[in-house]
Amino acid sequence: MEAPEDRLARWVGVGCCKKEALAWSWGPLAATPPRTAWDKRAVAPQGPAAGQPRAAWPRRLKAATRTFWATCPSLSTVFFLFVIFMVSIIFHCRQRLALVPNPWASPGHLVLVPGHLPPGGMFTINAKGRLGNQMGEYATLYALARMNGRPAFIPPEMHSTLAPIFRITLPVLHASTARRIPWQNYHLNDWMEERYRHIPGEYVRLTGYPCSWTFYHHLRTEILREFTLHNHVREEAQDFLRGLRVNGSRPSTYVGVHVRRGDYVHVMPNVWKGVVADRRYLEQALDWFRARYRSPVFVVSSNGMAWCRENINASRGDVVFAGNGIEGSPAKDFALLTQCNHTVMTIGTFGIWAAYLAGGETIYLANYTLPDSPFLKLFKPEAAFLPEWIGIEADLSPLLKH
Repeated sequence: MEAPEDRLARWVGVGCCKKEALAWSWGPLAATPPRTAWDKRAVAPQGPAAGQPRAAWPRRLKAATRTFWATCPSLSTVFFLFVIFMVSIIFHCRQRLALVPNPWASPGHLVLVPGHLPPGGMFTINAKGRLGNQMGEYATLYALARMNGRPAFIPPEMHSTLAPIFRITLPVLHASTARRIPWQNYHLNDWMEERYRHIPGEYVRLTGYPCSWTFYHHLRTEILREFTLHNHVREEAQDFLRGLRVNGSRPSTYVGVHVRRGDYVHVMPNVWKGVVADRRYLEQALDWFRARYRSPVFVVSSNGMAWCRENINASRGDVVFAGNGIEGSPAKDFALLTQCNHTVMTIGTFGIWAAYLAGGETIYLANYTLPDSPFLKLFKPEAAFLPEWIGIEADLSPLLKH
């Protein structure tokens, strides 16, 4: 058996060789246990490599790096899985939304989509055309759904058109929900018919371009409430009107004038055997108001403002070319017309709705198609213009020359 003093001499060593041996010896028993995680990693392994720790670390680091990249997924894989996860979350959230939250709708009408369809059925309508068309579609849906005892939902496109301007309240049917519904399409003419009081089916989607007071005039108070302008839209229009002067004086009567041109200039004569308003009609309409009201001001809005400046006599100082005629953002022009006391309109649903909301007296272009026009199969003037409105006959002579 080895004597204790021999064992001590072997551990401590003698001379330079012994000191070097002590410096590099790791031994099976550490003088003090490792105190930190870093100390534990610093303990060298036993075996042939123990004498060369500085050369072994780079090799082990490279090996560990290769192992990590071989076993871990690539960054592109991680990103792909993250995208799939987010798409799944968004899809399921959209499936559960029945209404599109927005900064304009009344908070009381923002609800979540039920997990199942309304058991008693529902009505919706296709959103077609621009502002005037969609106002007619909205009002018709509102009235017919009420008449048939069904809840009414509007498509998101209609909400996007109307909600920035009006305080509408009908809930929005999300597109993802609409795709799961077995719709029954039901086409409407442009005027009310008795059969529309009893529309068959549970989930009904109304189609067509309905725009007639015969659908909704019995609900006029409610329709006017639905098409109430947002405060900021109304106030901007009223601020503009308050700043107008006629020969230095503030007018007491404001007459909105809407002149529809654009595509109608070519479509009416070439397709529908009809005409648009000319210079003579507008002069007659303005003179009608000049004869009845003291110093009125005429606020002109049109999608053909250059034509209006050339053909409407503004020499009296009572005509203001106010609208910007931008069809893609019609809120300003429409608000100006509705805040006037009376209306001069030509043709088109934009002017019809401006007059309906403004109230007061309305002059419209009457009989602007030939008797054999195919337009009259789709449009009934007596169903479009309120009975108390006043029509001025159109000049059809340009059509008779062909």
